[in-house]
Amino acid sequence: MDSITIRKPDDWHVHLRDGAMLEAVLPFTARAFGRAIVMPNLSPNPVTTTLELQAYRERITEALKAYPTFTPLMTYYLTDNSSAKEIADGFTNGIASAVKAYPAGATTNSAQGVTDIRKVYEVLEAMQKVGMPILMHGEALKDESGNTIDPFDREKVFLDTTLPALLKNFPELKIVLEHATTKDAVDFVRNENSNRLGSTVTLHHLMENREDVEHSEEPAYLHCMPVIKNEENQKALREAVTSGDSHFFLGTDSAPHLVSAKEKTPPAAGIFTVPSAIELYTQVFEDMGKLENLETFTSLNGAKFYGLPPNEETTTLTKNPWTIDSLVQISNGETIRPFGYNEDPAKRLQIQWKIS
Repeated sequence: MDSITIRKPDDWHVHLRDGAMLEAVLPFTARAFGRAIVMPNLSPNPVTTTLELQAYRERITEALKAYPTFTPLMTYYLTDNSSAKEIADGFTNGIASAVKAYPAGATTNSAQGVTDIRKVYEVLEAMQKVGMPILMHGEALKDESGNTIDPFDREKVFLDTTLPALLKNFPELKIVLEHATTKDAVDFVRNENSNRLGSTVTLHHLMENREDVEHSEEPAYLHCMPVIKNEENQKALREAVTSGDSHFFLGTDSAPHLVSAKEKTPPAAGIFTVPSAIELYTQVFEDMGKLENLETFTSLNGAKFYGLPPNEETTTLTKNPWTIDSLVQISNGETIRPFGYNEDPAKRLQIQWKIS
C-alpha cells in the first residue's frame, strides 16, 4: 500500500509549553492533529486554577491563528490542595476536559504534584460525579517503606497498588493510564476490559527499547519519564496498539526541551516527537502488517473514550521517504532537537510515510 486516508488524528497527550517555545512547537501539533489534550505542567507555575487554565488557553489560541480548525483541550494540574468544586465546575462549564495527576517529583515540572493519592480523594469523588477523566502518570516513586523504586519498576508497582485502589474506590471514575510502557500495563488494561479505563501509548515507546538507548551515541535524546523499557515490553505495546483494541489510543507525550537542557547532566526528561509522529505511528502499523487498524488507534478510540465525535476532516499519508533535516528554531535564539534528527545526514532517521 502506497497511500492511506484516515480521519484526522487527535493527540490525547502533548506538551505545548509556553511563550517562545509554545509559538515554535504548536504548529507541528496543529498541522497533524485535529485536537490535543494539553498538559498543564508549565514552568515555573503549573496550571492549577480555572483562571490560569483560561489564560493559558488564550495564549494557545493567539498562537493558533494559522490553524483555525485545531482545538486545544485543556487540563488542570492536580495538587494536594486542589479545589474539588473548582475542578468539577470547570468540566461542567466546558472549560476543562480532564485533570492530570503527577506523583510529586516523577517527571518534568511535577514537584507540586500529588504526594499521596488519598489526599485528593475528595477531588476524585467530585470528578466521578460529573464524568471528568483523571489522567494518571502511572508510576509509583516509593514503596510502602519509603524506599525509592527503580525507574524500570515504577509502572509495575503503580499497577499493583495505586490503580487497583482507584478502580475499587471510585467505580465510575474515568481513568487514563498515560504513556503505558510495559506488558504489565497492556495486560492490566485488557484484563480490566472497562470502558472507563483507557491508555495512551507514545511513539517513542513503540520505536525504541532499552537496548537501543544503551547503544545510542546520544542517549540523552532518548531520556524520558517513564523510561524506555526492554524489547519484550516494546513488542507488547506494538501488538496492543495495532490490534484494534479500543482501550488504547494515541498520545505522543511529545515533550520539547531546549538542546541546552537535553545536553546537561542529568538531561531533561522528554522527547520531541510530534514533527514526525503521525508518519512514524503509520510506519509502526505497516511494520506490524496492521495498517487497516491505524485509524482506529489514531482517530477513533480516544474520541470515543472522551465522548467526542471523530474529526470530519481526513488526512492522507503516502509513501514518500524523508528525514528531519534541521533543528527547530525558537525566537529567543535557542533550539529544540526533534526525534530522528542528527547533525550527520547519514544518521538521520528514515521516515517512510509523509502527510500529503
